Amino acid sequence: MPRPTAETKSGVPEAFDAAARGYDRLVGANPGYHDHLRLSAQRMRLPNKGRGLRLLDVGCGTGASTAALLAVVPRAQIVGMDGSAGMIARARAKVWPPSVTFVHAKIEELADTEVGRAATFDGILAAYLVRNLPDPDAGLCTLLELLRPGAPLAVHDYSVADSRRARVVWTAVCWTVIIPAGTLVARSAGLYRYLWDSVRDFDGVAAFERRLGRAGFEDLRTHTMPGWQRHVVHTFLGRRPDQKPAS
Repeated sequence: MPRPTAETKSGVPEAFDAAARGYDRLVGANPGYHDHLRLSAQRMRLPNKGRGLRLLDVGCGTGASTAALLAVVPRAQIVGMDGSAGMIARARAKVWPPSVTFVHAKIEELADTEVGRAATFDGILAAYLVRNLPDPDAGLCTLLELLRPGAPLAVHDYSVADSRRARVVWTAVCWTVIIPAGTLVARSAGLYRYLWDSVRDFDGVAAFERRLGRAGFEDLRTHTMPGWQRHVVHTFLGRRPDQKPAS
């Protein structure tokens, strides 16, 4: 399979299909991976343990981010969505409560699904997704439309462009740990070399905040992670503006 490219994002879902079998083993070996997803879910400040809320975990992969949401807001209805059939199959194979469902769809196909009805979600978590989209701006606009007025979005992703130290750490970790481990488990380095490239080429924190603002989100806030991923992985937070009363 050709390696996906950071420039066009072509082949990304197919690369994740091929990597799905060993993906949980790889992320499980990453110190803080699951804790950091839960931290991003906590930063959404969803009330009442999610009682009465309908949430979207977009780009859910094998369900790690879904599990993070479930741990933080166990009373919410959660829809996990991903464009990789292999990843969704792995997610569905796990044990979930009836409040959790999964949909196989790419974000640009959402309008053709039940999930794509406008203004029906009380919160969206997008973990490691926006950086992989062919058109991040269009994707963020789609997510804005899916939220109810006032509802939050949390984007959990890498961003190293604003920090020389973060870029050095990221490159060192990729070439000494992630790429060798990915090659061993998946028998291909393609997806993991793409990961290194795509993170280096992605927005810095300030640029991504501006991107969120252009898409229409407000109350923008950004928090980084503890440990070695400080200034490497961040939670970008915003919300859909409240509905203005008719004049």
